[in-house]
Amino acid sequence: MKNIIISQFIILLIGTVFAWYNFGREFYDWLKVGSCQTGCVVGSINPFLTPCFYGAIFFLVAFVLSVILLKKSLK
Repeated sequence: MKNIIISQFIILLIGTVFAWYNFGREFYDWLKVGSCQTGCVVGSINPFLTPCFYGAIFFLVAFVLSVILLKKSLK
């Protein structure tokens, strides 16, 4: 069971970093020029209102829960 929890932790860590990297890149492009041509942001839509932002939030919540599960399983 510990191997599954550790695997889940690693997958969620990679997913969370990837999601926030993509959101950060889109946010930077949106601030710089007012619009982003790649990713979830199309045109001048606020990147905080896109599916990428909400996906990054859900990945972060799942990762935090995975950290808690990992800590409890290693005791």
